[in-house]
Amino acid sequence: MDRKKHWEEIYQSKNIEEVSWFQASPTTSLQFVNEFNLPLSARIIDVGGGDSYLVDELLKMGYHNITVLDISETAIKKAQKRLGEKANSVKWIVADAANFQPNEKYDMWHDRAAFHFLTGKQEISNYVDTIRSFVKPGGYLVLGTFSEQGPTKCSGIEIKQYSESTMISLLRNFFNKIKCITVDHRTPSNTLQNFIFCSFRRLVV
Repeated sequence: MDRKKHWEEIYQSKNIEEVSWFQASPTTSLQFVNEFNLPLSARIIDVGGGDSYLVDELLKMGYHNITVLDISETAIKKAQKRLGEKANSVKWIVADAANFQPNEKYDMWHDRAAFHFLTGKQEISNYVDTIRSFVKPGGYLVLGTFSEQGPTKCSGIEIKQYSESTMISLLRNFFNKIKCITVDHRTPSNTLQNFIFCSFRRLVV
């Protein structure tokens, strides 16, 4: 499957309020941000951010070193249009998370529902290596994926479910777990999707 083509077609054919992952307010992600007590100068990346509203909220909070990455150029253009002039203060990257290579290190790496689309061992390994290399020592990571009680597919694509233990096992050599929570996300079509969100702190070595 051409992953980029698939997502471009999704974002070209649907409004943000129609997609299953839509959140009018990214409450869970913002709770983690508030708990980290990051300085407003912190470098934050939202991987798979597309046209989600997290970037809007971070800008309102005063953060000014924000990067949004998505495989879909259409999704990013929608977010830029929504933000207007504010979009000029955000770094936008069109790339596949599976092979993204940053050119800077981050104080916080946020990923809600991008990681679980990586199902091959090599893709997962590459992504974890990238996080390890580009989250600063002492920096934070938030991963949100479908849980083992959640769906097995999203937008017609098979995903990889995670539990607290499987997520920790992937990251334990480089990150300390802070906490994991499960959240029921209600989609625009009124179905429930169970997510697991885990926060981690990069080991200082």
